[in-house]
Amino acid sequence: MQRLRKKTGTRNPEPGTRNLELGTLNLEPGTRNLEPGTRNLEREAFSWPIRVYYEDTDSAGVVYYANYLKFIERARTEWLRAAGFEQHNIAAQYQAVFVVRAVAIEYLKPALFNDSLQATVEVAKVGNSQIVLVQRVLREGEALATAEVRVVCVNAATFRPVRIPKAIIAKIGTTS
Repeated sequence: MQRLRKKTGTRNPEPGTRNLELGTLNLEPGTRNLEPGTRNLEREAFSWPIRVYYEDTDSAGVVYYANYLKFIERARTEWLRAAGFEQHNIAAQYQAVFVVRAVAIEYLKPALFNDSLQATVEVAKVGNSQIVLVQRVLREGEALATAEVRVVCVNAATFRPVRIPKAIIAKIGTTS
């Protein structure tokens, strides 16, 4: 798995944002469209709003590190929903579920109580049975955390890898 690293030799497009790179993938902030079923997710970033509640923080008012995983999980669920796919329908119709195989996350700056954040989802690579996603947690366009998430499509009964359903591939595109 490649590590996320700061991209050198380029200027930031907006004050307070960072250019990060995964291999050759440029991780610039994307656009937002929440209309279910209307999106082609290929090469388009998805963004989901998150409000930091008191329960998300430690005694200093800083978001506990594991909660970033919850934030990006919510964004992945809403990303699929925006494409017209509900998790329970995928399981019922295709006998398949998506499971997280690996996560590599970098914490760049702390999120604080009552912050308004955006959790983003960007497709980096699509294989036969797995999808590599780049996810970011942003505050006013500035990256607080960046993650590479590898999800695998598995049979709902046996949990063995299966091909990603063609209907989902049609929405998210192919990169491999």
